[in-house]
Amino acid sequence: MSLRRCAECGGYAYGGAPACAACRDLVDGIVERAWAAFLERWDTAAGGRERALAEMVVAEPDRRDWRLVDAALDRLVCPDCGDRLTRGPAGCPACARAHGCRYAAIETDRPGVPPGDEHAIRVNVSVVRRPQVTSESEVLVRRLPPPLLPAGFLPTTEEAQRVSALVKKSPPERRAHLVERAVEAPAEDVSRTRRAAPAGGSSPTSPGTPAATRRRSGRGRSR
Repeated sequence: MSLRRCAECGGYAYGGAPACAACRDLVDGIVERAWAAFLERWDTAAGGRERALAEMVVAEPDRRDWRLVDAALDRLVCPDCGDRLTRGPAGCPACARAHGCRYAAIETDRPGVPPGDEHAIRVNVSVVRRPQVTSESEVLVRRLPPPLLPAGFLPTTEEAQRVSALVKKSPPERRAHLVERAVEAPAEDVSRTRRAAPAGGSSPTSPGTPAATRRRSGRGRSR
């Protein structure tokens, strides 16, 4: 996947969410595409069984890919707050419980990406799609990886912590600019690596690199 700019907000695609509607749709699409494919396999269009399938997926998250679990949660109503399950306000007990259980779901690293890339995608997607339950600075930091992770760039823990600390100690009016700058350097590295890759060779995200890794993050593990 090539890095590209969003025509609506001007930043890197995905990175403008949740404020930018176009980027928000891209982030939602990460789970919605998996759900659409799942419904095709079950042929639910005529039967109207989508809610029942969502309940089944949420009841056994350890047997399903995290994208399916997240999409299924979106289709269920929280009994406490009435919002989409896990998407309610901070402090909602039922949403908090469901959010913790979602991390039992399966994570499968795509071929050619660093181990842990898929876990990083899901954590950042979760934060960006639930901005009401975390701080504004944390959402800004979590906007940093989504433009890069689909392209196979996984920041190290040290890099992520350094950027997080820099953003959080900076004046609020400068934080968005710092996040944009933090994306630009690795984005240029990804583009430069791809341009330099020999024809027919294995790039960092090509199918010729080691096979995907399938794993579970474990209940409650979010980082």
